[in-house]
Amino acid sequence: MKKNIYKMVVAGVFSFLLPLSSYLFVSCSSELDIEKHGNMGSMDTYYTTDENVNTASAALYLSIRSNYFTWYFLKNLLSDDVWCGGGQRGDNGEMEKLNEYTYDSNHGSIEGVYSGLYSVIYNANLIIGMTQGDTPVMKHAINEAKVFRAWAHFELVSLWGTAPIVDHLLTPDEYRQGNSDPAATWAFVEKDLTEAINSGTLPSKTGVNDQETGIRATKEFAQALLGKAYLFQGKYSEAASMLDNVINSNKYALFSGEYDQQFHAAANNNCESVFELQKRYDTEQMWNQMDMVYIMQGWRSDKLKYKGTAADVLATGTYGFLNPRKSLYDAFVEWEGADGYRLNKSVLTYPQLQELGVSISGSNAVYGDEGYFYWKTQSYKEDCVTDMSFFQAGQFIDLKIMRYAEVLLMAAEAQLQAGNSSKALEYINQIRTRAKEQPLTAVTLNDIKMEKRLELCCEAIRYQDLVRWNDAKTVMADQGKQVPAFYSDGVQWNWQNSVYGFKDKHMLLPIPLKELELNPNMKQNPGW
Repeated sequence: MKKNIYKMVVAGVFSFLLPLSSYLFVSCSSELDIEKHGNMGSMDTYYTTDENVNTASAALYLSIRSNYFTWYFLKNLLSDDVWCGGGQRGDNGEMEKLNEYTYDSNHGSIEGVYSGLYSVIYNANLIIGMTQGDTPVMKHAINEAKVFRAWAHFELVSLWGTAPIVDHLLTPDEYRQGNSDPAATWAFVEKDLTEAINSGTLPSKTGVNDQETGIRATKEFAQALLGKAYLFQGKYSEAASMLDNVINSNKYALFSGEYDQQFHAAANNNCESVFELQKRYDTEQMWNQMDMVYIMQGWRSDKLKYKGTAADVLATGTYGFLNPRKSLYDAFVEWEGADGYRLNKSVLTYPQLQELGVSISGSNAVYGDEGYFYWKTQSYKEDCVTDMSFFQAGQFIDLKIMRYAEVLLMAAEAQLQAGNSSKALEYINQIRTRAKEQPLTAVTLNDIKMEKRLELCCEAIRYQDLVRWNDAKTVMADQGKQVPAFYSDGVQWNWQNSVYGFKDKHMLLPIPLKELELNPNMKQNPGW
């Protein structure tokens, strides 16, 4: 099964994106009626064999993975977990705009995620709409595609609110879709996921240690997504019931090794993984699966010097983006103390960095940093297919979409809001026990919010939570007002913005300007 997902033989017809700017090209080429090269056949006959449908499924997975970097960075940069970071001010000005709330509707990452999600939808719709036959492989592919179509619409409605629903392959006269009503999009997400779950075609892991089945979307992943969709809508009883299905399946468990080790390649597809995009150790294919997720997040190694164990173990040639904020560190300390087990497996102070054998070189400064460094996202040399100290982009750490800790914390929130505080307490205490903290004797929503921030920091989750909780305007009111740099003798605040912070208009991302220019039926979100 796994080798099929790695077959990235993608017909040219699969590569078109859905937004109008992309469909303009499709509409031109569709008039030419050019015979396909080789024996691939036409669109109408391609999806008639298991082999071709499997190849289309591989293309769908590839479309998700190829958009992961922008999706992941966009959501983390918009949160209060991180500073943008990098080599110096302006190293990536577009990322700084996201992190400091100075972006507008003509922002490349916002457009990239928007169009990227529609590319996922398009690839899913190809499978759902074009597959001819009812073999087990075909039925599985169709319902798997519904899961990912729902996931993409979930991201669109929770980030943009009014982005169009696209539930089929559009004809040329349908390209200029208007805004969708958020309630209709949520209903569509529920429908796709419910149909996929009830289809009987999605696999389930054989047990917590089954590392093979979970490399593709499982029934339990679909249930977790549906539970999350219910939670975001305030349907707490439905969310609690659906998320309990995942928990009671006994197919998943919290990682039992050292907390930080679950974020490394050796723990790919571990018992806590609900869904992650696959990477692999393959020297011949390294450049085909290269991405910038971990090279960007690793410490800014050209500003640092390494010695001893650190020099032997840690990957260098990394770029220093997404540094933890002091407010995150302080939240850890408030909740579990400066010696907290999970804190010290997640974030390091500069003195701890020095103890490890890493220090700032000379008069250098670490830009966008207050003296704290993520440990959970710092890669090892053994995470890299080849150790390239000058350009460490060959990591084979899987790209996480959801892990079981998130399921437990969503379930805790849903149970609490549905009036079942005993179950909420049970679920949050599983997280706390793994973090080596004392169990709570009672639980509040603020307890769950805090646990979720600490447990899932820098995992592309917090921003959407802050928005749906209506906490974003308070928590991030001053985000971007000042920007720090960390020197060996302390922090300096060398940059200030006159425009900054989360405002009412930021409750929804702007519809990308390019889409509005090409599509007169689309209306901009409020305030933009």
